[in-house]
Amino acid sequence: MTLDVLAVVLMLFLLVTAWGVLRLRDLFSAAMLLGMFSLVSAALFTIFDAVDVAFTEASVGAGISTILMLATLGLTTERETSCPAWRPVPLLAVLVTGGLLIYGTLDMPSFGDPQSPVHTYLGARYLEEEPKEIGVPNVVTAVLASYRGYDTLGEATVVFAAAIGVLLLLSDRREERDRSSARALKDHLARDDARHAPAMKNRILRVSARPMIPSILLFGLYVQFHGDYGPGGGFQAGVIMAAGVVLFALVFGLERTRRTFSANLLEAMIALGVLLYGSVGVWSMLAGGNFLDYDVLLHDPKHGQHLGIVLVELGVGITVTAVMIALFLLFAARGLDDAKGDLHLENGAS
Repeated sequence: MTLDVLAVVLMLFLLVTAWGVLRLRDLFSAAMLLGMFSLVSAALFTIFDAVDVAFTEASVGAGISTILMLATLGLTTERETSCPAWRPVPLLAVLVTGGLLIYGTLDMPSFGDPQSPVHTYLGARYLEEEPKEIGVPNVVTAVLASYRGYDTLGEATVVFAAAIGVLLLLSDRREERDRSSARALKDHLARDDARHAPAMKNRILRVSARPMIPSILLFGLYVQFHGDYGPGGGFQAGVIMAAGVVLFALVFGLERTRRTFSANLLEAMIALGVLLYGSVGVWSMLAGGNFLDYDVLLHDPKHGQHLGIVLVELGVGITVTAVMIALFLLFAARGLDDAKGDLHLENGAS
């Protein structure tokens, strides 16, 4: 009964937070409230024993998504611009899309229906047969990486395609043509650290971050290679490790991070993760099995399943890590481009 009351309280808190986000015009406050919304949602999922979902919500919603939204605010304004009270075309598009989504759910079983296929045979089948067929302690990882390996490959491909689209939209190749401006910007930043890199001048932040960043990266590796035994996996691990790199960039400077994670390296990592996932499927076919059939990878089917799950989760982790770091660095680089423009204006005025 206590958990039920706590769940109701958290749900009410979510409603209040969502209403606050809708009413706010300060985008920074709205971004922070959205991070709080995700954190409370993760607590709610934990109460419902959906620990893997809670892990994902906490790392993605409350973690890296909040950082990316704050980075986006650095390129725009902190307050929402006023818009006309009546805009029929966007309203019609929202109504049509919402109607189609509702229509698509009409054939789905009712929420909590005990006769739903997932409750009658599918979930029971996974729980009963997974120890015999796969032998991975975390059934969720077995379902996502083995039973539904095609779906997870599709999700990794979607992440890859989205990253390619963002890279095409935001990539800026003008640095090779404007090296003198880059050197001038570097000198300008050195003279005015308090304005452009305040975190780098804060000794408390630097001292505190030094032990935190290796711990975050180590925890990300733990989540990566322990996902078959407990909550976690490649997606959560990728987000956690990317968060560690982003923290390093915020505290110790963007240029040091870009020297370590160059654009070419990140692009190669984005493709490498998906390629690794697909290569496991091709290896399975060459070994005499079906695509993504891990049983044939080793002499023992369970060992083959374990190896296949570790490899495909590693592929997901590599792609997600590279995508998140690349997105942040692209946003931050555009912020530096704005600083270049300010510098040129200052030089022109002088």
